[in-house]
Amino acid sequence: MRPRYFYGWNVVASAFVVGLFAFGLGFYGVTVYLASLQRVHGWSASAVSAPVTVYYVAGAALSAWIGDAYERFGPRVVIMIGSLAMATGVAALGAATRPWQLFPVFLVMAVGWGAMSGAALNIIIAPWFERRRGLAVSIAFNGATLGGVVIAPALILLIEAIGFARALVAAAVTLLVVLLPIAALVMRRSPEALGLGPDGDAPAPARRAATRERARRRDALRTWQFWSVSAPFALGLAAQVGVLTHLVSLLAPELGPAGAARAVTVTTAAALIGRLFTGLIVDRLNRRLVASVTLVVQLLGVSILALSIDGHAQSSAVLYVACALFGLGVGNMTTLPGLILAVEWPRERFNALIGLVVGINQFTFAFGPSLVGVVRDVTGHYGPALLPCIALELLAAALVLRGPRDRPRKEKR
Repeated sequence: MRPRYFYGWNVVASAFVVGLFAFGLGFYGVTVYLASLQRVHGWSASAVSAPVTVYYVAGAALSAWIGDAYERFGPRVVIMIGSLAMATGVAALGAATRPWQLFPVFLVMAVGWGAMSGAALNIIIAPWFERRRGLAVSIAFNGATLGGVVIAPALILLIEAIGFARALVAAAVTLLVVLLPIAALVMRRSPEALGLGPDGDAPAPARRAATRERARRRDALRTWQFWSVSAPFALGLAAQVGVLTHLVSLLAPELGPAGAARAVTVTTAAALIGRLFTGLIVDRLNRRLVASVTLVVQLLGVSILALSIDGHAQSSAVLYVACALFGLGVGNMTTLPGLILAVEWPRERFNALIGLVVGINQFTFAFGPSLVGVVRDVTGHYGPALLPCIALELLAAALVLRGPRDRPRKEKR
Protein backbone atom coordinates (compact mmCIF):
# COMPACT_ATOMS: atom_id res chain seq x y z
CA MET A 1 0.00 0.00 0.00
CA ARG A 2 1.42 3.38 -1.01
CA PRO A 3 1.99 5.76 1.96
CA ARG A 4 -0.15 8.88 2.12
CA TYR A 5 2.88 11.14 2.08
CA PHE A 6 5.92 10.40 -0.06
CA TYR A 7 9.32 11.41 1.35
CA GLY A 8 10.38 12.43 -2.14
CA TRP A 9 8.55 15.71 -1.65
CA ASN A 10 10.91 16.46 1.27
CA VAL A 11 13.76 15.97 -1.17
CA VAL A 12 12.06 18.30 -3.65
CA ALA A 13 11.71 20.96 -0.93
CA SER A 14 15.39 20.57 -0.01
CA ALA A 15 16.42 20.82 -3.65
CA PHE A 16 14.27 23.96 -3.87
CA VAL A 17 16.33 25.59 -1.09
CA VAL A 18 19.63 24.38 -2.56
CA GLY A 19 18.64 25.91 -5.90
CA LEU A 20 17.59 29.13 -4.16
CA PHE A 21 21.09 29.76 -2.81
CA ALA A 22 23.14 28.10 -5.56
CA PHE A 23 21.48 30.12 -8.33
CA GLY A 24 20.83 33.20 -6.21
CA LEU A 25 24.51 33.62 -5.33
CA GLY A 26 26.17 31.57 -8.08
CA PHE A 27 24.14 32.59 -11.13
CA TYR A 28 21.82 35.59 -10.74
CA GLY A 29 24.18 37.14 -8.20
CA VAL A 30 26.96 37.28 -10.79
CA THR A 31 25.33 40.23 -12.54
CA VAL A 32 25.28 42.07 -9.19
CA TYR A 33 28.95 41.27 -8.51
CA LEU A 34 30.03 42.50 -11.94
CA ALA A 35 28.08 45.74 -11.72
CA SER A 36 29.42 46.39 -8.19
CA LEU A 37 33.03 45.61 -9.14
CA GLN A 38 32.79 47.99 -12.09
CA ARG A 39 31.31 50.72 -9.92
CA VAL A 40 33.61 50.27 -6.89
CA HIS A 41 36.90 49.77 -8.76
CA GLY A 42 36.23 51.30 -12.17
CA TRP A 43 37.16 48.08 -13.98
CA SER A 44 36.00 47.56 -17.59
CA ALA A 45 33.21 45.21 -18.64
CA SER A 46 35.67 42.86 -20.36
CA ALA A 47 38.01 42.81 -17.34
CA VAL A 48 35.28 41.55 -15.01
CA SER A 49 33.63 39.30 -17.62
CA ALA A 50 36.73 37.19 -18.34
CA PRO A 51 36.87 35.65 -14.82
CA VAL A 52 33.18 34.83 -15.11
CA THR A 53 33.92 32.91 -18.31
CA VAL A 54 36.59 30.92 -16.44
CA TYR A 55 34.07 30.36 -13.64
CA TYR A 56 31.48 28.84 -15.94
CA VAL A 57 34.07 26.76 -17.85
CA ALA A 58 35.36 25.28 -14.59
CA GLY A 59 31.79 24.69 -13.42
CA ALA A 60 31.05 22.96 -16.72
CA ALA A 61 33.97 20.55 -16.27
CA LEU A 62 32.72 19.67 -12.81
CA SER A 63 29.09 19.33 -13.92
CA ALA A 64 30.02 16.82 -16.63
CA TRP A 65 31.17 14.40 -13.92
CA ILE A 66 29.06 15.48 -10.96
CA GLY A 67 26.76 12.47 -11.44
CA ASP A 68 29.65 10.18 -10.50
CA ALA A 69 30.31 12.23 -7.35
CA TYR A 70 26.66 12.03 -6.29
CA GLU A 71 26.62 8.30 -6.99
CA ARG A 72 29.75 7.65 -4.96
CA PHE A 73 29.39 10.04 -2.01
CA GLY A 74 25.67 10.84 -1.94
CA PRO A 75 23.93 14.22 -1.88
CA ARG A 76 24.79 15.02 1.74
CA VAL A 77 28.54 15.10 1.23
CA VAL A 78 28.47 16.75 -2.19
CA ILE A 79 26.12 19.55 -1.11
CA MET A 80 28.14 20.23 2.06
CA ILE A 81 31.36 20.55 0.07
CA GLY A 82 29.62 22.68 -2.55
CA SER A 83 28.16 24.98 0.12
CA LEU A 84 31.56 25.56 1.71
CA ALA A 85 33.16 26.32 -1.66
CA MET A 86 30.39 28.69 -2.77
CA ALA A 87 30.41 30.56 0.56
CA THR A 88 34.21 30.91 0.55
CA GLY A 89 34.24 32.30 -2.99
CA VAL A 90 31.40 34.75 -2.44
CA ALA A 91 33.00 36.13 0.74
CA ALA A 92 36.39 36.45 -0.99
CA LEU A 93 34.94 38.47 -3.90
CA GLY A 94 34.49 41.44 -1.63
CA ALA A 95 38.19 41.42 -0.73
CA ALA A 96 39.46 41.52 -4.35
CA THR A 97 41.47 44.67 -5.15
CA ARG A 98 42.92 43.67 -8.57
CA PRO A 99 41.15 42.15 -11.58
CA TRP A 100 43.47 39.12 -11.64
CA GLN A 101 42.35 38.17 -8.12
CA LEU A 102 38.89 37.44 -9.48
CA PHE A 103 40.19 34.37 -11.31
CA PRO A 104 41.14 32.25 -8.25
CA VAL A 105 38.08 33.47 -6.36
CA PHE A 106 35.70 32.43 -9.14
CA LEU A 107 37.50 29.08 -9.44
CA VAL A 108 36.70 28.35 -5.80
CA MET A 109 33.09 29.39 -6.40
CA ALA A 110 33.02 27.06 -9.43
CA VAL A 111 33.31 24.04 -7.12
CA GLY A 112 30.11 25.10 -5.41
CA TRP A 113 28.39 25.92 -8.69
CA GLY A 114 29.29 22.55 -10.22
CA ALA A 115 28.09 20.72 -7.12
CA MET A 116 24.72 22.48 -6.81
CA SER A 117 23.68 23.80 -10.24
CA GLY A 118 21.29 22.39 -12.84
CA ALA A 119 22.80 18.92 -13.23
CA ALA A 120 22.85 18.47 -9.46
CA LEU A 121 19.19 19.42 -8.99
CA ASN A 122 18.17 16.97 -11.72
CA ILE A 123 20.29 14.21 -10.19
CA ILE A 124 18.87 14.80 -6.72
CA ILE A 125 15.28 14.54 -7.98
CA ALA A 126 15.69 11.79 -10.62
CA PRO A 127 15.66 8.70 -8.34
CA TRP A 128 12.49 9.83 -6.58
CA PHE A 129 10.07 10.49 -9.45
CA GLU A 130 9.08 9.13 -12.86
CA ARG A 131 5.40 9.87 -13.53
CA ARG A 132 5.49 13.30 -11.85
CA ARG A 133 9.06 14.21 -12.66
CA GLY A 134 8.07 17.25 -14.71
CA LEU A 135 6.25 18.78 -11.76
CA ALA A 136 8.89 17.76 -9.21
CA VAL A 137 11.77 19.16 -11.27
CA SER A 138 9.87 22.37 -11.98
CA ILE A 139 9.18 22.91 -8.27
CA ALA A 140 12.83 22.30 -7.38
CA PHE A 141 14.08 24.61 -10.12
CA ASN A 142 11.64 27.28 -9.05
CA GLY A 143 13.86 27.61 -6.01
CA ALA A 144 16.65 28.45 -8.45
CA THR A 145 14.45 31.07 -10.10
CA LEU A 146 13.38 32.47 -6.74
CA GLY A 147 17.07 33.08 -6.10
CA GLY A 148 16.83 35.78 -8.73
CA VAL A 149 13.58 37.14 -7.33
CA VAL A 150 14.80 37.32 -3.73
CA ILE A 151 18.55 37.01 -3.38
CA ALA A 152 19.84 39.12 -6.28
CA PRO A 153 17.70 42.19 -5.44
CA ALA A 154 18.46 41.68 -1.73
CA LEU A 155 22.18 41.72 -2.56
CA ILE A 156 21.78 45.04 -4.36
CA LEU A 157 19.98 46.58 -1.39
CA LEU A 158 22.39 45.07 1.14
CA ILE A 159 25.41 46.37 -0.79
CA GLU A 160 23.88 49.85 -0.81
CA ALA A 161 23.24 49.61 2.94
CA ILE A 162 26.47 48.11 4.36
CA GLY A 163 28.95 48.03 1.47
CA PHE A 164 30.10 45.44 -1.04
CA ALA A 165 32.52 43.42 1.12
CA ARG A 166 30.30 43.19 4.20
CA ALA A 167 27.23 42.30 2.16
CA LEU A 168 29.00 39.36 0.53
CA VAL A 169 30.27 38.05 3.87
CA ALA A 170 26.71 38.21 5.24
CA ALA A 171 25.41 36.34 2.18
CA ALA A 172 28.06 33.63 2.55
CA VAL A 173 27.28 33.07 6.24
CA THR A 174 23.55 32.84 5.50
CA LEU A 175 24.19 30.21 2.83
CA LEU A 176 26.10 28.01 5.28
CA VAL A 177 23.58 28.42 8.10
CA VAL A 178 20.75 27.26 5.82
CA LEU A 179 22.27 24.64 3.52
CA LEU A 180 24.51 22.63 5.84
CA PRO A 181 21.66 21.48 8.13
CA ILE A 182 19.44 20.68 5.14
CA ALA A 183 22.14 18.53 3.59
CA ALA A 184 22.81 16.70 6.85
CA LEU A 185 19.23 16.15 8.03
CA VAL A 186 17.02 15.82 4.96
CA MET A 187 18.95 14.57 1.94
CA ARG A 188 18.75 10.85 1.08
CA ARG A 189 20.24 8.93 -1.82
CA SER A 190 17.08 7.32 -3.19
CA PRO A 191 13.63 5.98 -2.25
CA GLU A 192 15.07 2.46 -2.19
CA ALA A 193 16.80 3.41 1.06
CA LEU A 194 13.29 3.75 2.53
CA GLY A 195 12.00 0.56 0.94
CA LEU A 196 10.15 2.43 -1.81
CA GLY A 197 10.39 3.03 -5.53
CA PRO A 198 9.94 6.22 -7.56
CA ASP A 199 6.71 8.13 -6.81
CA GLY A 200 6.26 6.05 -3.65
CA ASP A 201 5.54 2.82 -5.57
CA ALA A 202 6.99 -0.57 -4.75
CA PRO A 203 10.75 -0.70 -5.34
CA ALA A 204 11.79 -1.75 -8.84
CA PRO A 205 14.36 -4.50 -9.45
CA ALA A 206 17.95 -3.28 -9.29
CA ARG A 207 19.45 -2.26 -12.62
CA ARG A 208 22.76 -4.03 -12.95
CA ALA A 209 23.74 -2.21 -16.10
CA ALA A 210 23.74 1.27 -14.58
CA THR A 211 27.51 1.45 -14.10
CA ARG A 212 28.14 0.18 -17.62
CA GLU A 213 25.67 2.70 -19.01
CA ARG A 214 27.34 5.59 -17.22
CA ALA A 215 30.63 4.58 -18.79
CA ARG A 216 29.14 4.94 -22.29
CA ARG A 217 29.17 8.72 -22.52
CA ARG A 218 31.16 8.49 -25.74
CA ASP A 219 28.37 6.49 -27.35
CA ALA A 220 25.91 9.28 -26.65
CA LEU A 221 28.30 11.89 -28.03
CA ARG A 222 28.21 10.12 -31.40
CA THR A 223 24.44 10.49 -31.78
CA TRP A 224 22.30 13.36 -33.08
CA GLN A 225 19.68 12.35 -30.50
CA PHE A 226 22.06 13.57 -27.80
CA TRP A 227 23.34 16.66 -29.62
CA SER A 228 19.81 17.68 -30.60
CA VAL A 229 19.26 18.24 -26.87
CA SER A 230 22.64 19.62 -25.90
CA ALA A 231 23.45 21.95 -28.81
CA PRO A 232 20.25 24.06 -28.87
CA PHE A 233 20.27 24.62 -25.12
CA ALA A 234 24.00 25.38 -25.17
CA LEU A 235 23.44 28.13 -27.73
CA GLY A 236 20.31 29.44 -26.04
CA LEU A 237 21.94 29.50 -22.63
CA ALA A 238 25.01 31.29 -24.01
CA ALA A 239 22.68 34.08 -25.12
CA GLN A 240 20.66 33.99 -21.92
CA VAL A 241 23.63 34.08 -19.57
CA GLY A 242 25.27 36.82 -21.62
CA VAL A 243 22.19 38.99 -21.16
CA LEU A 244 21.65 38.09 -17.51
CA THR A 245 25.25 38.76 -16.52
CA HIS A 246 25.10 42.31 -17.87
CA LEU A 247 21.44 42.97 -17.09
CA VAL A 248 22.04 45.33 -14.16
CA SER A 249 24.82 47.17 -16.01
CA LEU A 250 22.74 47.74 -19.13
CA LEU A 251 19.57 48.77 -17.27
CA ALA A 252 21.05 50.96 -14.53
CA PRO A 253 21.70 53.94 -16.87
CA GLU A 254 18.06 53.80 -17.98
CA LEU A 255 16.32 52.95 -14.70
CA GLY A 256 18.82 53.77 -11.95
CA PRO A 257 20.07 51.23 -9.35
CA ALA A 258 16.65 50.78 -7.72
CA GLY A 259 14.92 50.44 -11.08
CA ALA A 260 17.52 47.89 -12.23
CA ALA A 261 16.87 45.89 -9.06
CA ARG A 262 13.14 45.95 -9.81
CA ALA A 263 13.84 44.84 -13.38
CA VAL A 264 15.83 41.85 -12.08
CA THR A 265 12.89 41.01 -9.84
CA VAL A 266 10.49 41.25 -12.80
CA THR A 267 12.77 39.01 -14.87
CA THR A 268 13.07 36.31 -12.25
CA ALA A 269 9.41 36.54 -11.19
CA ALA A 270 8.49 35.91 -14.83
CA ALA A 271 10.91 32.98 -14.85
CA LEU A 272 9.16 31.59 -11.78
CA ILE A 273 5.75 31.86 -13.41
CA GLY A 274 6.97 30.46 -16.72
CA ARG A 275 8.62 27.44 -15.16
CA LEU A 276 5.68 26.64 -12.85
CA PHE A 277 3.19 26.87 -15.73
CA THR A 278 5.41 24.69 -17.91
CA GLY A 279 5.82 22.16 -15.09
CA LEU A 280 2.05 21.75 -14.84
CA ILE A 281 1.56 21.01 -18.57
CA VAL A 282 4.88 19.70 -19.92
CA ASP A 283 4.24 16.03 -19.08
CA ARG A 284 1.36 16.10 -21.60
CA LEU A 285 3.11 18.01 -24.42
CA ASN A 286 5.91 17.65 -26.93
CA ARG A 287 8.81 18.94 -24.84
CA ARG A 288 10.88 19.98 -27.83
CA LEU A 289 8.07 22.18 -29.11
CA VAL A 290 7.77 23.73 -25.65
CA ALA A 291 11.51 24.46 -25.75
CA SER A 292 11.30 26.12 -29.17
CA VAL A 293 8.40 28.35 -28.13
CA THR A 294 10.30 29.28 -24.98
CA LEU A 295 13.31 30.41 -27.02
CA VAL A 296 11.16 32.47 -29.39
CA VAL A 297 9.47 34.30 -26.50
CA GLN A 298 12.83 34.96 -24.91
CA LEU A 299 14.46 36.35 -28.05
CA LEU A 300 11.47 38.68 -28.45
CA GLY A 301 12.29 40.15 -25.04
CA VAL A 302 15.97 40.51 -25.91
CA SER A 303 15.05 42.21 -29.20
CA ILE A 304 12.95 44.80 -27.36
CA LEU A 305 15.82 45.41 -24.93
CA ALA A 306 18.27 45.91 -27.80
CA LEU A 307 16.01 48.50 -29.38
CA SER A 308 15.15 50.29 -26.13
CA ILE A 309 18.42 50.80 -24.24
CA ASP A 310 21.24 53.28 -24.79
CA GLY A 311 18.85 56.21 -24.42
CA HIS A 312 16.22 54.95 -26.86
CA ALA A 313 13.62 53.84 -24.30
CA GLN A 314 10.40 55.82 -24.68
CA SER A 315 9.14 54.50 -21.37
CA SER A 316 10.54 52.48 -18.49
CA ALA A 317 7.47 50.25 -18.82
CA VAL A 318 8.83 48.98 -22.15
CA LEU A 319 12.01 47.80 -20.43
CA TYR A 320 10.03 46.00 -17.73
CA VAL A 321 7.90 44.26 -20.39
CA ALA A 322 11.07 43.21 -22.24
CA CYS A 323 12.52 41.80 -19.00
CA ALA A 324 9.29 39.89 -18.36
CA LEU A 325 9.32 38.30 -21.84
CA PHE A 326 12.99 37.43 -21.47
CA GLY A 327 12.36 36.06 -17.99
CA LEU A 328 9.56 33.71 -19.09
CA GLY A 329 12.22 31.57 -20.71
CA VAL A 330 14.95 31.84 -18.09
CA GLY A 331 13.67 29.08 -15.82
CA ASN A 332 12.62 26.68 -18.55
CA MET A 333 15.99 26.79 -20.27
CA THR A 334 17.58 24.96 -17.36
CA THR A 335 14.65 22.62 -16.69
CA LEU A 336 13.78 21.39 -20.19
CA PRO A 337 17.04 19.58 -21.13
CA GLY A 338 16.58 17.10 -18.27
CA LEU A 339 12.89 16.64 -19.03
CA ILE A 340 13.64 15.86 -22.69
CA LEU A 341 16.39 13.41 -21.72
CA ALA A 342 14.04 11.70 -19.28
CA VAL A 343 11.61 10.67 -22.06
CA GLU A 344 14.15 9.98 -24.81
CA TRP A 345 16.78 7.94 -22.94
CA PRO A 346 16.68 5.00 -20.48
CA ARG A 347 16.40 5.96 -16.81
CA GLU A 348 19.68 4.24 -15.90
CA ARG A 349 21.59 6.57 -18.21
CA PHE A 350 20.04 9.77 -16.89
CA ASN A 351 22.65 10.78 -14.27
CA ALA A 352 25.55 10.44 -16.69
CA LEU A 353 23.78 12.15 -19.58
CA ILE A 354 22.33 15.09 -17.65
CA GLY A 355 25.76 15.82 -16.22
CA LEU A 356 27.23 15.68 -19.71
CA VAL A 357 24.53 17.94 -21.20
CA VAL A 358 24.81 20.50 -18.41
CA GLY A 359 28.60 20.40 -18.63
CA ILE A 360 28.55 21.10 -22.37
CA ASN A 361 25.91 23.78 -21.91
CA GLN A 362 27.86 25.51 -19.16
CA PHE A 363 31.09 25.35 -21.15
CA THR A 364 29.30 27.06 -24.04
CA PHE A 365 27.41 29.68 -22.06
CA ALA A 366 30.62 30.51 -20.20
CA PHE A 367 31.52 32.63 -23.21
CA GLY A 368 28.23 34.53 -23.22
CA PRO A 369 29.29 37.17 -20.66
CA SER A 370 32.59 37.81 -22.44
CA LEU A 371 30.88 37.99 -25.84
CA VAL A 372 28.50 40.68 -24.62
CA GLY A 373 31.24 42.47 -22.66
CA VAL A 374 33.69 42.63 -25.57
CA VAL A 375 31.09 43.85 -28.09
CA ARG A 376 29.95 46.42 -25.54
CA ASP A 377 33.51 47.73 -25.08
CA VAL A 378 34.18 47.81 -28.86
CA THR A 379 30.94 49.58 -29.81
CA GLY A 380 30.47 51.60 -26.65
CA HIS A 381 26.82 50.51 -26.40
CA TYR A 382 24.89 47.52 -25.09
CA GLY A 383 22.33 47.52 -27.91
CA PRO A 384 24.70 46.05 -30.55
CA ALA A 385 26.08 43.64 -27.92
CA LEU A 386 22.67 41.96 -27.68
CA LEU A 387 22.41 41.22 -31.41
CA PRO A 388 24.60 38.07 -31.27
CA CYS A 389 22.37 36.82 -28.42
CA ILE A 390 19.28 37.23 -30.59
CA ALA A 391 20.93 35.26 -33.43
CA LEU A 392 21.95 32.43 -31.08
CA GLU A 393 18.45 32.04 -29.68
CA LEU A 394 16.91 32.01 -33.15
CA LEU A 395 19.27 29.22 -34.23
CA ALA A 396 18.57 27.28 -31.02
CA ALA A 397 14.78 27.53 -31.51
CA ALA A 398 15.14 25.89 -34.94
CA LEU A 399 17.64 23.20 -33.92
CA VAL A 400 15.68 21.86 -30.96
CA LEU A 401 12.82 20.87 -33.28
CA ARG A 402 15.10 18.65 -35.37
CA GLY A 403 15.40 15.82 -32.87
CA PRO A 404 13.41 12.63 -32.24
CA ARG A 405 9.82 13.47 -31.34
CA ASP A 406 9.44 12.74 -27.63
CA ARG A 407 6.52 10.67 -26.48
CA PRO A 408 5.66 10.87 -22.77
CA ARG A 409 5.85 7.54 -20.97
CA LYS A 410 2.60 5.87 -20.09
CA GLU A 411 1.75 5.94 -16.44
CA LYS A 412 1.78 2.67 -14.56
CA ARG A 413 -1.58 1.43 -13.47
